[in-house]
Amino acid sequence: MADVLDEDGQSVAQEVGGTYVHLDVTDPDSWHKAVTTATETYGHLTALVNNAGVVGFTPVGATSLEEWDRIIAVNLTGVFLGMESATPALKANGGGVIVNLSSTAGMQGYSNLAAYVASKWGVRGLTKAAALDLGPSNIRVVSIHPGGIRTPMTAGLDEKAYSRQPIARIGEPEEIAKLALFLIADATYSTGTEFIADGGATVGQILNV
Repeated sequence: MADVLDEDGQSVAQEVGGTYVHLDVTDPDSWHKAVTTATETYGHLTALVNNAGVVGFTPVGATSLEEWDRIIAVNLTGVFLGMESATPALKANGGGVIVNLSSTAGMQGYSNLAAYVASKWGVRGLTKAAALDLGPSNIRVVSIHPGGIRTPMTAGLDEKAYSRQPIARIGEPEEIAKLALFLIADATYSTGTEFIADGGATVGQILNV
């Protein structure tokens, strides 16, 4: 388990019986240390879940270069660096799985989220390219595209917005975690594809007429 929030990360790692390591996903050296810790602790690496993400609510025409660079660095470059760092260890293991967290913003556009949408479409495309590159090494690469999930990122948003989707509620983090686990352990014939967990939001809205 890895994060920049050391106290929180250590607490969760202790709760689930894991190993915690400090990781800034925008820093290649930090990634190297994280992968090295994993392989030295457990002897091998079987899976990587790229889950770090940030958001900024600014539209095209008002997004500063600083804001753009910050979001792309974490959401897209961080995924790239994670895959680059983990690939040698996964190959040494004889194969493995990479799960990249994108978003429904990697499936459609949203207003006032220009950099975020660009980053999440990038993760989707990068996943497909990596699946082709790494398939011969027995490494599967897939992406998860959550809709609204109850996390600090969505705190303050009006949950009434979810009332018109087929599953009329916000999602829970555990639901995404279970999907990631399924993709790692059981989806053995899936690679390069998207798995959407959004309560049906991208299907459309239920209208009361």
